[in-house]
Amino acid sequence: MNKEELVKAVAASAKLSQKDTAEIISATIETIQKTVAKKQKVTLVGFGTFEARKRAARVGRNPQTGKEIKIAAKTVPAFSAGKKFKELVK
Repeated sequence: MNKEELVKAVAASAKLSQKDTAEIISATIETIQKTVAKKQKVTLVGFGTFEARKRAARVGRNPQTGKEIKIAAKTVPAFSAGKKFKELVK
């Protein structure tokens, strides 16, 4: 499902216009992104948690040459599914 299909499904379920629904979904995603970028968690009970996680520096290999390369430490976005979401996916 892409964003357009999500907007249509949510609009039908909530009985809202597609335009209003698209704005709400975009605002929600933008707020989650900004919050996680500030290194804060966003927890939606039953759905999951969005957070920033630190990834340690490590040594990797160039797949073409086999030569070792250094991979720098960085912070990446992460999502952990909530219990209810996990149970639905089983």
